Amino acid sequence: MGKFYITTPIYYVNDKPHLGHAYTTLCADVLARWHRQQGDKVFFLTGTDEHGAKVEQAAQSSGLTPQEFVDKTSQTFKDAWAKLGLSYDYFIRTSQSEHEKVVQDLLKRIYDRGYIYAGEYRGLYCVGCEKFLQEGDLVNGVCQLHPNEKPVTQKEKNYFFKLSAFREKLLKAIEQNKYQIFPEERKNEVVGKLKQGLEDVSISRSQVTWGVPVPWDDTQTVYVWIDALINYYSATQFVSNAQGFWPTQVHLLGKDILWFHAVIWEALLMAADLSLPQIVAAHGFFTVDGQKMSKSLGNVIDPADLVNEFGLEATRYLILSQLSFTTDGDISLNRFRERYQSDLANGLGNTFSRVTNMAEKFCQGKVSRGEVELCIDKELDNFKFDAALGLIIRASRLIDRQIDEEKPWNLTKKSDNKKAAELIEGWIKQLRGIAKALEPFMPQTSNTIQQALSTDTITKVAPLFPRLNS
Repeated sequence: MGKFYITTPIYYVNDKPHLGHAYTTLCADVLARWHRQQGDKVFFLTGTDEHGAKVEQAAQSSGLTPQEFVDKTSQTFKDAWAKLGLSYDYFIRTSQSEHEKVVQDLLKRIYDRGYIYAGEYRGLYCVGCEKFLQEGDLVNGVCQLHPNEKPVTQKEKNYFFKLSAFREKLLKAIEQNKYQIFPEERKNEVVGKLKQGLEDVSISRSQVTWGVPVPWDDTQTVYVWIDALINYYSATQFVSNAQGFWPTQVHLLGKDILWFHAVIWEALLMAADLSLPQIVAAHGFFTVDGQKMSKSLGNVIDPADLVNEFGLEATRYLILSQLSFTTDGDISLNRFRERYQSDLANGLGNTFSRVTNMAEKFCQGKVSRGEVELCIDKELDNFKFDAALGLIIRASRLIDRQIDEEKPWNLTKKSDNKKAAELIEGWIKQLRGIAKALEPFMPQTSNTIQQALSTDTITKVAPLFPRLNS
């Protein structure tokens, strides 16, 4: 039995849970469930990022204290993840005193080792991202994620981390696979940018009070992005069932925050003499019906709305099957409805109903044990969630085709009951294998299939996926 520690980004509480958050967290949930299925000891971490100027401002606008505001908004993420059936082991919040202490201890350690110094920041700052920017980060003079907000010029006394001192160490660590950046395209982007050189980065703010106090200077608070990164380590220091799990096997995230996770985070760990994560896996962006998700366009998809329309299990399937982890993609509610009908209602669900009906009718429900394994390990090892689900659906369709070709009902008319029983038994064994492969993606559906096919007498079951109302 091995150990498997997987994380998602911690989501900023000034935002509501949307499909982008749901996709990353669902991918993590699938990998966590898959490793548990294999007998590994798993720790799956997610949570919320709760400090920073935007939280202060939002709390003030709501007539709440910052703590009251984050208590309320953090709960919306917990509620959303419960609705998606996520199996995380701990939900971390950066306003927790336990986390704040680890942040201070870790930064003090880096400071004592000579990698942090006082200086003055002069440059661009994106208020929307709460992120310091370089000229190379801008497109047409604005942040790519907040094109309607012009970056402001910031000047303040801060503490800086000597990121520039780790350029060669980072390049060597990537080259020697001391940590991996996935996919290869993202790795090449990071390496190319590293080769251009590194500048030291500000790690504190002088005008933000809602944050972790800098341990050697309480007139400053820790920059929210640095505070957030440390959550991956801090959880292993104060959460009882996370003891001994560091380093992380997989950090899952969107490609927009790759630099923080694949460069700044590793450099901080090197400065503190801590082990590096094994894999930093960044998925692409996606649009909705060809357009960027935007509140102004009204096309931001709430995962709870999908669950209300399609049900929990089908929502998990539709999100994970319609997007490729390694490339940018497009989401369409119409395609969701089409795939629900073709893959689930008329596909897997129909095949399951047909086979259990024939088992009851032609075999008196008596079928021997055993299963035909459907291996999706290679796909999940490479974060190909859509490809793994594709294998499962194709296996289901193959059974359906074989039923139409073999026509076991005709065999029984010819008194060839043995041949019919053999065919049906073979399909049931294939369905058992399909159910096992399906478990990380659709645990309730998998359990329903496995329970129905493990009884001494198999009987026809209700449809797994009722057809949608037109």
